[in-house]
Amino acid sequence: MRRARRGRSADGQAAVEFALVLPIVVVMAFGLVVVAVAVRNELAVELAAREGARAAAVSANPAAAATGAARRVVRLPIDVATTSGPTTVTVTVTYVDPVDVAVIGALIGPVTHTASVTMAVEPP
Repeated sequence: MRRARRGRSADGQAAVEFALVLPIVVVMAFGLVVVAVAVRNELAVELAAREGARAAAVSANPAAAATGAARRVVRLPIDVATTSGPTTVTVTVTYVDPVDVAVIGALIGPVTHTASVTMAVEPP
């Protein structure tokens, strides 16, 4: 008779442990997704800066060329700033990532991704 009681109480214990651990596992999974999206967005911003700088380096109108090229390669709402000198052009791309995951977004807030690339100006 004692063995039967011990088995039934173990079933309840497993359910309680599962209920306690499940929220922690879910939050960790959401955190992993947020980190993966942040890394992807960082790479996209770096790509946009490289493409914008390359287009600006060979164009007669560096600002317009950089903005157009950077916005063509990514589908993010990015801000593009161009600084031209006599021999170089610098393109800076910024994207503010609003973290929309329920619990994680409230903890870390928006993440700003910035990339800057400088290239030598080539004749158009």
